[in-house]
Amino acid sequence: MDFIDKTIKYLGYFTAFILCILVLLVVYDATLRYLFSSGSIALQELEWHLFDAVILFGIAYALQQNAHVRVDIFYNTFSQKNKNIINLISSLFFILPFSILIIYVGLDFVKLSYVQNEISSNPGGLQYRFLVKSIMPLAFAFLALVAIRNIYNIWKLK
Repeated sequence: MDFIDKTIKYLGYFTAFILCILVLLVVYDATLRYLFSSGSIALQELEWHLFDAVILFGIAYALQQNAHVRVDIFYNTFSQKNKNIINLISSLFFILPFSILIIYVGLDFVKLSYVQNEISSNPGGLQYRFLVKSIMPLAFAFLALVAIRNIYNIWKLK
């Protein structure tokens, strides 16, 4: 399980790096647009794609770091045993099945995009749309790994 922790940790670093690149691109794009009345559709689409990567990869990292959204006003008052039960149930019956479903559906989604050689519908937009679409099943594979790690760690405590 240490392998999963290290993988997700480095995924978090990678996501932070993507976020830095995204900020620089947005500043560059805004500068071009507002000071020089110029812009690029491909650059804007790249920003959207990088934002997708940040959000999707950030989900697994947030779950690993226990920084995800939940109703903390109730959760914080629970005993550690009850917290473990809630985490086990949510990982086993919600996160893992949903991740498997997204991976299953997402792979066909990516395959269809690749086979059709899907490109942006905007003139001057990005090609290879399957690359950004492949982030979704990949991100949920990472999320499934974190859920498996959580299930293992909770099960190990019993």
